[in-house]
Amino acid sequence: MTRTAADADPEAVPDVFDPRRYADGLPHAAYRLLRDRHPVAWQEEPEVLGWPAGPGFWAVTRHADVVRVLKDARTFSSRLGATQIRDPDPADLPFIRRMMLNQDPPTHGRLRRLVSRAFTPRRIDRFETAVRERARDLLTAAAGAARDGDGVCDIVADVTDDYALLNLADLLGVPPGERGLMLDWTRRVIGYQDPDEAGPAAAGADGRPADPRSPAMLGDMFAFARELAAHKRAHPGDDVMTVLALEGELATAELEMFFFLLTIAGNDTVRSAAPGGLLALAGHPDAYRALRTGAVGAATSVEELLRWHPPVLSFRRTAAQDTELAGCPVRAGDKVVVFHGAANHDERVFADPHRLDLGRDPNPHVSFGDGPHVCLGAHLARLQLRVLYEETCALVPVLQVAGTPRRLVSNFIHGLKSVRLRLADRPS
Repeated sequence: MTRTAADADPEAVPDVFDPRRYADGLPHAAYRLLRDRHPVAWQEEPEVLGWPAGPGFWAVTRHADVVRVLKDARTFSSRLGATQIRDPDPADLPFIRRMMLNQDPPTHGRLRRLVSRAFTPRRIDRFETAVRERARDLLTAAAGAARDGDGVCDIVADVTDDYALLNLADLLGVPPGERGLMLDWTRRVIGYQDPDEAGPAAAGADGRPADPRSPAMLGDMFAFARELAAHKRAHPGDDVMTVLALEGELATAELEMFFFLLTIAGNDTVRSAAPGGLLALAGHPDAYRALRTGAVGAATSVEELLRWHPPVLSFRRTAAQDTELAGCPVRAGDKVVVFHGAANHDERVFADPHRLDLGRDPNPHVSFGDGPHVCLGAHLARLQLRVLYEETCALVPVLQVAGTPRRLVSNFIHGLKSVRLRLADRPS
């Protein structure tokens, strides 16, 4: 395996693989060192939290290199080894490759075009109306409960978890009584590295933890998707699942994978970004004041808050051929992992990157990826975040951090498990 010259001094290359590192937030010092000295750095992949060791990978941390990897699907494949750092079981790869996320052009483009038909302007306009009402209701209830208590709420438990979940359930057309399943599936698949989220890991045939993305572990979700599709064919609604169920070009397996992708990625993108943005605003009162008074716009603020708190920490590609990246030889078959938070704080692109600047423009963050796999639901996520911040400004004059946030143990999702904020009419 080709390595960088830094391998002569292993201590010079910080570890950004261990998911436990992210429980304290983005490892900015490590990212800076990597960007400056080892922009394409070899990372060992030891056994951690009961999950087996892997062969290692290249960590890519500079913005320009991250963008190159994400745009060059011919050289850096999503299909060969899928898109998670951990290698899937080879027996599961054909199954995993059914998902659009784990495909390369042109196959990927066909599926993307099919699902894009569901997001019509009329549906999105209707969606915004419902989203704003939901944000207002959740924030009003949280602020009222805070006033009746100690002035503090857990914005994750009281607002953002339900906000993300119920918005997505409306968009998909999931019946109200079944919506709790979506959060359970998200926690199981996204939070599998965190014992608080996933609970005790189910054991596979070899006694090791079973991969939550394997066919065996997703059977209940796929059965639900088939049942919901059958219901929508018999009782069509104005929702995305009806459009997918009636799409003649979609095979059943493709529909199941779309439901998986929309349920997990569609929920967790907003579920992670929303509390991260509110935490950032609470920690920067001058910025929050500027947003509330209209000194900065909500749309540019959304982009800066996404740069500051990207919902996704990393994505993996596999080199399809021998190549070179930032002067480092990369061999065919090597894992190449881009780190969004590192790219979003690259001093080569962002002036004073550790300053929250809600008016930052341009703001070429990579929080929604880039290239052919740029997030399909990015416009819907931006809509939800903008509306949430607008309604927060209208209903909560002062946001203050009231405790240390509890973060997800994950090297994939930049999640927050608990964020205690003081919701006040005036500074305390």
